Amino acid sequence: MPHQNSSVAVATDFPALTTRYPLADGRIIRRHYLDSAASTLTMGCAKQVADELLRHYANTHSELHFSARIVSHAYAWAHQQVLKFVHADPVQHTAFFAGTGCTAPLNRLARSLAAQRPERNIVLASLMEHHANDLPHRKHAGTVVQIPLIGPAPALGAVNLMALERLLEQHQGRVNYLAISAASNVTGIINPVHTIAALAHRHGAWIVVDASQYLAHAPLSISDTGAPERELDALAFSGHKLYAPGSPGVAVVRRTLLASQEPDEVGGGMVDDVSRTGYQVTARFPDREEAGTPNILGAVQLGAVLNVLQRVGMAQIHAAEQVRLRQLLAGLATVPGVRIYGDSDPDRTPRLGTVAFNLDGLEQGLVAAVLNDYFNVAVRNGCFCAHPYVRELLKPELWAMEIDPDAVDAALQLKAWQGMVRASLGLYSTAEDVAALLTGLRDLQSRPDFYRAHYAADTAGNCHHRTFTAPAELLFDPEAALDRALERLSAPFAVL
Repeated sequence: MPHQNSSVAVATDFPALTTRYPLADGRIIRRHYLDSAASTLTMGCAKQVADELLRHYANTHSELHFSARIVSHAYAWAHQQVLKFVHADPVQHTAFFAGTGCTAPLNRLARSLAAQRPERNIVLASLMEHHANDLPHRKHAGTVVQIPLIGPAPALGAVNLMALERLLEQHQGRVNYLAISAASNVTGIINPVHTIAALAHRHGAWIVVDASQYLAHAPLSISDTGAPERELDALAFSGHKLYAPGSPGVAVVRRTLLASQEPDEVGGGMVDDVSRTGYQVTARFPDREEAGTPNILGAVQLGAVLNVLQRVGMAQIHAAEQVRLRQLLAGLATVPGVRIYGDSDPDRTPRLGTVAFNLDGLEQGLVAAVLNDYFNVAVRNGCFCAHPYVRELLKPELWAMEIDPDAVDAALQLKAWQGMVRASLGLYSTAEDVAALLTGLRDLQSRPDFYRAHYAADTAGNCHHRTFTAPAELLFDPEAALDRALERLSAPFAVL
């Protein structure tokens, strides 16, 4: 077992934490990365596992030469780590990799589940869903009905269970499944997914959970009590939000939901035989769900991350993040003019380390640009691929501006005001990162005219410094990096 301080050691094992950038005031300092809800940084020890595997690299689905045997074993190990991480029974459940995030597995699940019960053509999705757990169901699964949230905007909470039950009763026998985020990518607010699962199952519906914003921050099991009625039918997540950039999307699914029909994607590796007139789909999981050559290295790197997080203990990681989250919320509350979105009381409404906010009178694009250019604080701004949720949170402000957020042309009306600033924590986030954010916000709020004079906004609402530029190609040029790599070779273009 690891040392009790292993979480501290792992939290510093992210090479990108030392990255430095030049700022508008001439300083060169390390960045404060508060954009983990979009993508996390790479865990060094997990990347090392993938790099070592490259020495043995070959394709999977063979046991007859050393490298293929090694890689096939490592790829199977990655699947095992996924199932162990969410405490899924490998006899009852399968894990498969798809795409580059949870979008691909969620699209596949939407198509598959819709085909199984076409008479049930309604999906209930929460108002807080990311587009990845919204649009696939709109396109493939029939009619999507949104589940309201608790409370009024902007202090919305989790899914309203009473409203959900009314919707299930109203559409009795027609609801195929529920699409629910375990936690919002905008506010970090947590949904009680196991309680929702029991409610769905009582009405003959399944539940599909997007756990992309949850699994890096807190423990989540397929069933919280072991009771079948509280079991999640399908769970999807993104490895790039779990300290493994470049890894695939993942789905954990009850096998019975997949075994009764042909896999959504076909190709090499998912068949037992192909003749001139037909083909025989294999019964083996997860092979039947993973047509083609998989993202082996990404999957193994993700498996290594999940293994590390299990060794440290997700409960310990969650507890440490909650301390940092409360520091962030308390600090933001001291900045004049800050508006936090979603219920900001973590005791009343549990949330993870993601906080969306705005500053009175200052466009979200300007706030994000100033934080980056003058304080090297990386935050995200906009609607975070959750337009309906963000507009609902903003409703009181938009109404005050005589803007109807529900209008067909709402996007044209909202312009620069459509959105928020989002700070999101990771395993590596420190009190220093939070302090840097708060320092930037206080300075911006105390000198708004100074900063406004230095920026011009484009038609998309993005603000650009009038004199300071830091083009991407000057900060990192892939061809220059390649040139440096080739310098190590004595005759890089020699033909053998």
